[in-house]
Amino acid sequence: MEKLDALDLKLLRHVQQDASLSMARLAEEVGLSANACWKRVKQLENDGYIERRVALLNRRKLGLPVTVFVAVRTDQHEEKWLDRFAAAIRQIPEVVEFYRMSGDVDYMLKLICADIEDYDRIYKKIIRSITLRDVSAFFAMEQIKCTTEIPLDCRPD
Repeated sequence: MEKLDALDLKLLRHVQQDASLSMARLAEEVGLSANACWKRVKQLENDGYIERRVALLNRRKLGLPVTVFVAVRTDQHEEKWLDRFAAAIRQIPEVVEFYRMSGDVDYMLKLICADIEDYDRIYKKIIRSITLRDVSAFFAMEQIKCTTEIPLDCRPD
């Protein structure tokens, strides 16, 4: 698929808002037959626009209400070190996002956990895994906005 058309974008909007929609309901929402809709969705999946469909869980009900952003600084900038660090972080399920950054912070982690004691357990796991220069934690006091939806109307042409 070379370029997304308006119908593709409409399908993507609906799918990312509710991936549990039946194909018949999705087709109705976008004004296509179920068969045509299925073909388009399959093409969007094959082309990698739809990576996967997931259920979003309620973290509070699951006892994981705390979000912690962890800024990591290191003096190590070799590829082998990064490979070891990334492998260690991938083994920590509470780390839900992991980024290599520009600027003063080398890496940023987003964790979800139960409380401060739980964060301390995770912190110790991180610092046992590899040598770091500095680790700073920032606890989110309130979640003001959180979405998994990609802003499709803001794409450059």
